[in-house]
Amino acid sequence: MRRLAPILHVLGLIVMVFGLSMLLPLLTSLALGDDAQRAYDGALIITLGSGALMWLVSRPYYREMRARDGFLLVVLAWSILPLFAALPLLFYIPGLSFTDAYFEAMSGLTATGATVLSGLDDLPKSINLWRTQLHWIGGMGVIVLAVAILPLLGIGGRQMYKAEVPTPMKDTKLTPRMTETAKGLWLVYVLLTAACAIAYVLAGMQPLDAVIHAFSTLALGGFAAYDASFAHFDSLAIETVTMVFALLAAMNFATHFLFLRNPSFAVYRRDAEIRIFLGVVLTSCVGLALYLWGNDIYLDFPTALRYASFNTISLATSLGYANTDYNAWPYFAGLWMLFLGSFAACSGSTGGGIKMMRAELLYKQLYRELVKLLHPNAQVHTKLGDQVVPNKIIYAVLAFFFVYVASIVVFTLVLAATGLDIFTAFTAVCATINNTGPGLGLVGPASNYAVLNDFQTWVCTLAMLMGRLELFTLLVVLTPAFWRK
Repeated sequence: MRRLAPILHVLGLIVMVFGLSMLLPLLTSLALGDDAQRAYDGALIITLGSGALMWLVSRPYYREMRARDGFLLVVLAWSILPLFAALPLLFYIPGLSFTDAYFEAMSGLTATGATVLSGLDDLPKSINLWRTQLHWIGGMGVIVLAVAILPLLGIGGRQMYKAEVPTPMKDTKLTPRMTETAKGLWLVYVLLTAACAIAYVLAGMQPLDAVIHAFSTLALGGFAAYDASFAHFDSLAIETVTMVFALLAAMNFATHFLFLRNPSFAVYRRDAEIRIFLGVVLTSCVGLALYLWGNDIYLDFPTALRYASFNTISLATSLGYANTDYNAWPYFAGLWMLFLGSFAACSGSTGGGIKMMRAELLYKQLYRELVKLLHPNAQVHTKLGDQVVPNKIIYAVLAFFFVYVASIVVFTLVLAATGLDIFTAFTAVCATINNTGPGLGLVGPASNYAVLNDFQTWVCTLAMLMGRLELFTLLVVLTPAFWRK
């Protein structure tokens, strides 16, 4: 108990704060008079009670957290919170299994957007609000939120922040204190979410739909309130709003924060990662539009550009919305979009995948090795912008990429061994480990993950968790060395 006491102490507080977040869909349910109120009542009582129990039991043994405590806390938080997040779904939706409810909740909190639910149009708005609110909470990270709140209770958050922030250069600070950093990031997140909701209303969405989809868009989650996703709206204006805010959400929030402190677009021009991100994504939009037009999928280029741009930006940023069934396009188009989702989003964003910074480092390290082959005695440095990247970071990125590829291969083979066709298995793994959402084949945008059996669903659930925790955070907890005194 003494070893786990600080972790349980903080985890109990996180669970209680998470329970309070259920008040928003509960109040929405009361205001709309739908029949989901009892689901939230029960879930709220269980969540608050469980959090309070963990906090009280561990309080007598509390001590300061150590570095390894931060890793274990992050893993436990991301594993346990979906249990409580699933409660409103279990209590309201008849016949929903625990496996499917946990998958849906994990998909929500990891901002993946893969769903097992159908009939979304008929669900109460408060349930769809809860699903996308999970995106919004998980998008920036429950742990980063805790960094901003828990120090007020006398609990430091540096260990949690370093374990959660998805970037190779975790020691880069925007402000001197971790608390202020987290607050600054959340301020940007809230402001962009509010702007997105307002833009959706101006584009023609109903206000509650605008809030629901703004939560999902800024978190790059992908849950929608309708089975047809954004094809339901069939609105170029709404799609344009989505594309703009998806691109903003896939950029480094640290850059947005610097812009907020000193409004000047120079901060974006100086960010080399953003320039490459926009170049790759926008070039792919035009290239796929030409490809679809040339293959007579669409009769004119403007229509091809509309559908290619929306779905390319959606999958490249790991948002996962769709305005058409791109599963019916030639395989190359769908595979290219899923490939973009594996690396295009910037570090420090709410996107998934290995992040553009790591992809850029891998490319520059490859070029460095080729130069060294030609000029063995040359002193060649790998740089990001004007900064020389230390070899220890390059080695860490290479190790990360190896684990990333190995994980995709292992998960794909496991799914294939269960009888799932290899195309569906591969794209399902890519879509879940990159937190993108829909894949291709049986789990394409016109279908969902309900076609999987329970074992396959748990494999994809683990892939989502590993992707959200950027692989190493979970794997380090599973090593024997972690548990040695």
